[in-house]
Amino acid sequence: MPTVSMFYGIIIRMFYDEHAPHHFHAEYGEFKATVGIRELELLAGFLPRRARQLVLDWGELHQSELLADWDLCRIHQQPNPIDPLQ
Repeated sequence: MPTVSMFYGIIIRMFYDEHAPHHFHAEYGEFKATVGIRELELLAGFLPRRARQLVLDWGELHQSELLADWDLCRIHQQPNPIDPLQ
């Protein structure tokens, strides 16, 4: 599962050959969540309020890059790194 970004203790990953809808995985300590790329909402799991907001803000800034990485992962290609939230 490739890591595409890391910021503030949050790790953003994507799996190869994933199922729809377009999404990425966010991990923060023991918390894990699946986040929809198009809707920018948690689809499954849980993140604390502050981490959740950081992930959603980052996702909004990098939505087009996330969609491009999703397409790469679907064909088993290495996704491009995405800049962290600053």
